Amino acid sequence: MTRAADRLGGGSSFGAVRPRSERGRAKAVAEGAIPDYELQRLPLDKVRPSLVNPRRNFGTDQEQEALGNSLARKQTTACVAVTRAAYLALWPEHEAHIGIAEWIILNGERRYRSAQRVNLEHLDFVVRDDLAATRADFIDYLMLENDERQDFNIIERARGLEDLLQACDGNAAEVARRRGRDRSWVGNQVALLTLPADIQDMLIAGTLAERYARRLARALKDDPSLSSEALLELAEQLKAEERDRRSQTRDLLEAAKNAVLSADNTVQAPQPPPPSPSALDGLAATALSATPTAASPVQQSQPATDSPTPSDVLSADNIPEQRAADDQAHHNPEPTNDLAEVGGALSADNTPPTREDTSDGQPENQASALVLALGATAAEQAATLRAGLDDEGFTALLEALYASV
Repeated sequence: MTRAADRLGGGSSFGAVRPRSERGRAKAVAEGAIPDYELQRLPLDKVRPSLVNPRRNFGTDQEQEALGNSLARKQTTACVAVTRAAYLALWPEHEAHIGIAEWIILNGERRYRSAQRVNLEHLDFVVRDDLAATRADFIDYLMLENDERQDFNIIERARGLEDLLQACDGNAAEVARRRGRDRSWVGNQVALLTLPADIQDMLIAGTLAERYARRLARALKDDPSLSSEALLELAEQLKAEERDRRSQTRDLLEAAKNAVLSADNTVQAPQPPPPSPSALDGLAATALSATPTAASPVQQSQPATDSPTPSDVLSADNIPEQRAADDQAHHNPEPTNDLAEVGGALSADNTPPTREDTSDGQPENQASALVLALGATAAEQAATLRAGLDDEGFTALLEALYASV
């Protein structure tokens, strides 16, 4: 079993740790004393950056110097590298670039450059040849590390995706799977690299939004002869169209709010007062009576004629046998406040009116019925929708309606 003292310097400080020999490290790995990779302090003159790192921005000179001074005091995060052999197995054409380097940086190039700026000779590394099994694995890890950097700009990301796409033999679905995206996103990002350099610079600087840049890339694909000036004119046109859409959306939102206020605050026309209970009693008595006045004995003794009497018309069901009951109701009317009963007495056969179903069961009629349920006019329908949706939902609805026109 290896002892910690075997790896310590001659003094009492733990800072002078000697790296293991290759034989000693192989033995320790075989015995399970250490994992396949461990912290190593590597000389920077034997380390080189990778040519496939899509990152180009490593901070200003002042920022690098500040980071280098911090590393000189204490390095809290180790860099990641692969061995020369593992790297050249993937990119043998890079041998001239790496020269005599024994390790190639996979993660930590900014720290490497900052340490060189303040003349540091060593940095802590973890050697991870397992991350260099394939080109796709190597680049995927590079992308994963860089995605966490705030200064990793959109063009650098597009370059990395293009390299990963080449490493995956052009399989966009595999790239999308590795990055947790869809194929269209991969295609849109890589297409940004077709834009002229000055437009790419605008995209990096943030003076051109990515959504406009994607539209410009599609336009350039349709017409490769478009110049940079023509693309910039198209960008201004797209911005103007978006401003118009937003203005229309604001106008519709304002109109919907006004419609809601109008629906709630409209002055109602004066309504007649409801009839008093005594008036209802009189109306019921009149409706249930065979004649407007009480029947006299002389009238009861008159012979029947073929012409209909008011009783025949106003009785509940026009049945002559009902007249006696009607007369009794006239002499002893019961108070009632139910207008529905009065309406029933005045109907021809006590059958409530029914609404005819004009729907033929077709989806178009069903959709029309749903729309009419929101209101009789467009303003009322908009007011109903506005009252039921928040601003975000109502705006999304308006944009969907714009898209369907």
